[in-house]
Amino acid sequence: MQKQDNAANKLHSEIMERSGQDFYNCIQCGKCTAGCPVVSAMDLLPREVLLYLQMGQEEKLLNSKTPWICASCFTCGARCIKDLDLCRIMEAIRVKILRPRGAECLSPGEIPRELLEKLPQQALVSGFRKRTR
Repeated sequence: MQKQDNAANKLHSEIMERSGQDFYNCIQCGKCTAGCPVVSAMDLLPREVLLYLQMGQEEKLLNSKTPWICASCFTCGARCIKDLDLCRIMEAIRVKILRPRGAECLSPGEIPRELLEKLPQQALVSGFRKRTR
């Protein structure tokens, strides 16, 4: 149990730092899932993403296709009664998946062509959005 608590705490602090959101505020009302326009293509529902984060189930999240399907349309955040921005949380999960430990950023010229062809476009757009403000 102690090992899982440590993993959950580490995951919580990492996602919270990157997103600025505290997913423990989620009360599992399901409004984010009910409003999501792309939920039918997801393997984890948006509220399940928050639940797995709360439970420290990192592997389920990192192996899910849901963070890549999220359209970042902000419908979930607009509907959330706790004012959580789930789009920022999904972004933080995508960053966790893509960014090797310790690496902060990668310039477009440093991305190998083979990798560039395989990277999800969402990851590239997300990176540009973060680095060009």
